[in-house]
Amino acid sequence: MNPQHLQNTLFGPTLSQEKLSQRSVSELRAELRAEVRDEAERTQQALAEEVTIRAVREYWESLSTGLTLLEPPACGRPISSSLVAAAARLGTAVASLSVPEAAYHLSLLYTGLLLPEIRAKHGIHYTPPALANRLLDQAEAAGLNWATAIVLDPAAGASAFLVPATQRLLKAVKSDHPRAILKSLSARVRGFELDPFAAWLGQVFIEATALPYIEAAGERPSPCITVGDSLKSLSSRPEYDLVVGNPPFGRQKLSTKQRDRFSRSLYGHANLYGVFLDLAVGCAKPGGLVSFLTPSSFLAGEYFKNLRSLLWNEAPPTALDFVTARKGVFEDVLQETLLATYKKAGSPSSASVSFIISQPHTPAVPVPAGSFTLPSDPTAPWVLPRHRDEEAFASRLRSMPCRLADWGYRVKTGPLVWNRFKSQLRDKACSGSVPLIWAESVTSEGRFTFRSERRNHKPYFRVLPDDDWLVVRRGCVLLQRTTAKEQARRLISAEMPAQFIAEHGGVTVENHLNMLLPTEGKPLISPGLLSAFLNTETADRAFRCLSGSVAVSAYEIENLPLPSPSDLKRLLGRRLDQRVVEQATRELYAGELA
Repeated sequence: MNPQHLQNTLFGPTLSQEKLSQRSVSELRAELRAEVRDEAERTQQALAEEVTIRAVREYWESLSTGLTLLEPPACGRPISSSLVAAAARLGTAVASLSVPEAAYHLSLLYTGLLLPEIRAKHGIHYTPPALANRLLDQAEAAGLNWATAIVLDPAAGASAFLVPATQRLLKAVKSDHPRAILKSLSARVRGFELDPFAAWLGQVFIEATALPYIEAAGERPSPCITVGDSLKSLSSRPEYDLVVGNPPFGRQKLSTKQRDRFSRSLYGHANLYGVFLDLAVGCAKPGGLVSFLTPSSFLAGEYFKNLRSLLWNEAPPTALDFVTARKGVFEDVLQETLLATYKKAGSPSSASVSFIISQPHTPAVPVPAGSFTLPSDPTAPWVLPRHRDEEAFASRLRSMPCRLADWGYRVKTGPLVWNRFKSQLRDKACSGSVPLIWAESVTSEGRFTFRSERRNHKPYFRVLPDDDWLVVRRGCVLLQRTTAKEQARRLISAEMPAQFIAEHGGVTVENHLNMLLPTEGKPLISPGLLSAFLNTETADRAFRCLSGSVAVSAYEIENLPLPSPSDLKRLLGRRLDQRVVEQATRELYAGELA
């Protein structure tokens, strides 16, 4: 927005100050904020591009080649001499590294200069070379032949996967003619990328990988990377031996046409990485492979059940590797990372499971953790070992006979989204109010304590005539909804006594808590025993073999493998001491692994 346009918008004759409504003023302020924010993003983007161009230029010249650098997208933003010098020093320094390592550092320079909002909006998280190579190792182990393979990365970024793929392809090539080798490279390595600048980086790094053949041939290969949206422009023709990559993730609103195209894998809202997985399965040849680095949330989440069914039926996994640490691998990423390879038109058989110990600048070391078999129900969560000694434990979980419904319970999320009802929160009890139960009312020791200690938390909620759906009038088990794998326990529960509810005529429960409610009559397992069971180390261990996100979702709890009520009661008798429950649970779940 230029200054004259801004002045006309705010003070021009069409909207005089006297005629402005409060609503229109708010809308204009919001428009101006959005314009300023967009301008800041464009300015930062241009700065990031220009600094990176300077570093890449110096890197290319340091490779001692007479070939000119591929022309970058137009930028032209002036930068200070100190920035030019610093970028040049970085470009010179990384020239001594392997091409994948140099590409990674220069890519990190670019993404690190972008605003965090831009990185989050577009899911920009480039892959360390060690993890990219490990994923290609998975593909090789599954039978990929680099001498003939046709490879696609539908979200190529700066070619974190296509560069090492190019290295392996060139190593396997049989021809001695540089031009034929470059023609084969252009025909067999393909990528799509939305960001023109990232696509330029990726093509530069592919050329750096093939530089000896380019110099010998005296010509460049045809571009391997197409600028564009593969979800719109790439057909699902099965023509690739390997579809590889680290697709963007996050909720995405699809067009009606896209929802129709990917309907087989969608349930509820779409997550980008799930849509890319669907696309990849469609693009892989029968017998071809899909090797993707993704969050692990699809392993159990309800929104991914149709995606699991697609993989079960069309591309079952051959290998799954969990990255053991989140820090130092992908900045600003909270979700657990999974490397997995799937075989198109394969049969659902066992897949290897490993844990990747990833350290900067060192190869990824896989630690084997046995094997995994898909559940008989194609939509069911995948129960996997989460430690190297848990193969037998996870196998035992998959054979457990019961689920929460068999114990006589269903799960419902706390109904109150507090910030939608701010005006009804109260510091003290008043006429028509009920206690408001926050997540902190469930203590780490497994006790229910009515309290509201955090900022903005108030202890009471005034119920209006249409709010009866927010009121809970039955005793239940409360379970915290958001926990991380680094916590000592993921399952943190407490019984909310029916007596407490009766004393107050009901309560309302905030939506950071799950409520485990008896389905009808008297459940087979009492609320007190259910809470004690969930608070055991062994139940927590079982949940971790199921869960793939920081959320303790109702769907995952309802699908947690459980022993039969009769077996649990037989071991306990009348004893409800937590230590006794712990021992009984350990015997039922783990047997000799206790």
